[in-house]
Amino acid sequence: MSLLEQIHSPADLKNLSLQEREHLAREIRERIIRTTARNGGHVGPNLGVVELSIALHRVFNTPEDRFVFDVSHQAYVHKLLTGRNGTDFDKLRNDGGLSGFMNRAESPHDAFGAGHAGTALSAALGMATARDRRGSGEHVIAVCGDAAFTCGITMEALNNVASSTKRLIIILNDNEWSIAKNVGALSRYFNDLITNPIYNRLNDDIEAFLKKVPGGQALINFGIKWKQETKDFFVSSSLFEKYGVRYIGPIDGHDPEQVEHYLKFAKNAEQPILLHLHTTKGKGYDVALENPERFHGASPFDIETGKGKPAAPGTPPKYQDVMGKTLTDFARKDKNIIGITAAMPSGTGLNILEKELPDQCFDVGIAEEHAVLFAAGMATSGFHPVCAIYSTFLQRAIDPIIHDVALQKLPVLFCMDRAGLSPNDGATHHGLFDIAYLRSVPHCVLMAPANEDELADMMATGLAYQGPAFIRYPRGNATGTPVKDQAKTLPLGKAQRLQPAGQVDLWAYGIMLEEAQQIAAKLSEHGITAGVVNARFAKPLDTDALLEAAQSSKLIVTLEDHVIQGGFGSAVLEALDEANSNCPLLRLGWPDEFIEHGSNVQALRARHGLNPEQLFQQVLQRALKTPGLEPESIEDSTLS
Repeated sequence: MSLLEQIHSPADLKNLSLQEREHLAREIRERIIRTTARNGGHVGPNLGVVELSIALHRVFNTPEDRFVFDVSHQAYVHKLLTGRNGTDFDKLRNDGGLSGFMNRAESPHDAFGAGHAGTALSAALGMATARDRRGSGEHVIAVCGDAAFTCGITMEALNNVASSTKRLIIILNDNEWSIAKNVGALSRYFNDLITNPIYNRLNDDIEAFLKKVPGGQALINFGIKWKQETKDFFVSSSLFEKYGVRYIGPIDGHDPEQVEHYLKFAKNAEQPILLHLHTTKGKGYDVALENPERFHGASPFDIETGKGKPAAPGTPPKYQDVMGKTLTDFARKDKNIIGITAAMPSGTGLNILEKELPDQCFDVGIAEEHAVLFAAGMATSGFHPVCAIYSTFLQRAIDPIIHDVALQKLPVLFCMDRAGLSPNDGATHHGLFDIAYLRSVPHCVLMAPANEDELADMMATGLAYQGPAFIRYPRGNATGTPVKDQAKTLPLGKAQRLQPAGQVDLWAYGIMLEEAQQIAAKLSEHGITAGVVNARFAKPLDTDALLEAAQSSKLIVTLEDHVIQGGFGSAVLEALDEANSNCPLLRLGWPDEFIEHGSNVQALRARHGLNPEQLFQQVLQRALKTPGLEPESIEDSTLS
């Protein structure tokens, strides 16, 4: 039996020797690599925090003490050490398996669920303040990546730490990466702290000397104040002290004894402490070390080579790559077109622009609100920014979208990747709310392409529009539709009718067009004529075409890859109501729930009644109950 298999709870870690801990760290890394190779997942971030996670659980006692991981995509080690090293971990991020993030419903050891960056310090400060008011004694530890400090939320929390509590431990897990290489002044600041040669050499030399003299170890153990003073002399590390937080570091995050030593010191401190640990993303797996961005969140891969499964010949390109290539083509012709992303150059496809036209591409770090305001500022000065941000992350910037972009009707194009499901990542990453949170904002144009060629046309349309425009499209491969050499602008707010209106009229928004066409074909087999419309726009809605269909059809059906509440179907419902139309409407979309993680989109759709056959059955059953579409009026009497 392996050592890891003998760890059933954090209590089993308490008496391990240093040699056993080092052996356990190797086994944990092997376990994570094997599992993520099969399932995909966040490889590099977890390999980098193995020693830290073991040390945290040796020094503190969860669930009484509370760990808050920023993003929490680095919590696989924590899960393995808290009784979740079984078949549920084998199925990590898949049906019936563990979430890839902290999840309060999954374990009492998961103190706070998360999936977006920058939340840990605020949440931990709230917990610490609640503890102080309650008078209990538990410890609260926020584990923040260096990229979290590019988030405004983290800095807002830092501003409130000293005035809110005297006992809070902040771990700055500094690996110089978020997803892509970290950018900005704070990244350079942390790098200065880590790499200052004078301080590090002096610190190492004096410790080496003290270890050789009688009583020297005691001096090292009580040398925190000396280290602080010498560090301040050689390195400008006053940022955290100015916020009233005691800074200690840099610390080798892969030295178990050193990490535990400083954790114990912080545990007994009577002031907020920040421990600055330097770790290596992907440690223990050479392929991940060589490709830190790709192995931040990897698809299944071959352990020996690190290579993913090659795409089959003829596999369509990913939507993100179509966006990136199209934007680069536009930007090459117009120097006023600027690409902006928030630490997601590869995930959004903006890495293509970054490589080809670096002067027209900006990565602002994990700072979505800033990205939108930055774009707004550029838009006032003759430029046309394109913000490439995941749908779920753009939610963070809704106020700048309303107050700073839309209110001033500034020409900013938003390309929202991951609209719909991000299946393995789960509820925090599904982009199921963007139509609802944008549709009520004046001046906004909302579009969704049915294929990659239409995506290019919508980008041309959005760049031609002198106001905020939004395009939503899913994660993954497109349809295989050839993209024209020259994208064309679409008539604003005009739908595309593909099949004449029939007894039922199917209005599909975005990628749901294929399902609409399949449903129409099946309805015809049952003697029901069905029209198909590619809606293209949720705002402005093509009300003329809609009301014309409402006069001739017995039932209108909307299909969207979005929650029903406030979505495309709601826009259709409102338009019919305003026109006093009596035409029945069936809205099909995701239910009013947070959708869990799963192995793939198809599995999740089937679980929620939204796979193609289930959608067809819903339409058919509603049609059979619609006045004028009763069985006797349908040619195929076999329905009964």
